[in-house]
Amino acid sequence: MRFLTGILAAVILTGGSALAQTPATSAPKTPAPAHQPGTPAQPPAASAAPSASEAPPALEKPDPAKEAAIRHLMDLTQTSKLGDNIANYISGQVRSVMGRTLQKPDDLQKFMDAFTQKFTAAAPSSAVTDAQIPVYSHFFSMEDVEGLIKFYESPLGQRVVKTLPQVAQQTQQAGMQIDQKAAIEVLRSMSIEYPELKQMLPPEPGAAPAPGPAPAPGPGASAAPSGPPPPPAEK
Repeated sequence: MRFLTGILAAVILTGGSALAQTPATSAPKTPAPAHQPGTPAQPPAASAAPSASEAPPALEKPDPAKEAAIRHLMDLTQTSKLGDNIANYISGQVRSVMGRTLQKPDDLQKFMDAFTQKFTAAAPSSAVTDAQIPVYSHFFSMEDVEGLIKFYESPLGQRVVKTLPQVAQQTQQAGMQIDQKAAIEVLRSMSIEYPELKQMLPPEPGAAPAPGPAPAPGPGASAAPSGPPPPPAEK
């Protein structure tokens, strides 16, 4: 069951990641419409999406006023903490992996201290924030940024910032449960054609568990008699 759940989760998360990484420039070539105030600035269309191995296109850095507005917006929405969140996640993964090799806590902590120092110097969180600025500027006009700032400075905007992570987590869990249940039902219906699936699937709801092998007799235990029992002795 865990193996199957892992496969389903990987497929779903990979699909979601692929959709998130699909750029808006994958549409057919069309003349770029003039930008209307109050609407997000649209990137130019391209004939094909870049492959994962290609570097993202270079984006122009905005003017100082727009950059300052974007940084303020990122502080309001807490997206300026993205660099710290990514670094903490990677450090946690490294600790988890190295903990299997370095059994002594002191050795593991010494390694992590050295890794954290070198990792922070190589990829400071401010570099992630700086990389986000041109992306925001590419997709949002100055009027868009000012409108978003006005919203996120409001009580409703701050409520959205605080509650949206919980909403996203719970909706993702609900969607995962629906998709996992549907996938298991589909795989169960295919198990007639593919019998090997039966070993991977969990038992159907309400089905009695398969009987296991009888336990072997313990040392000194006499073997069970075969055939009918002997008749009782006459008195």
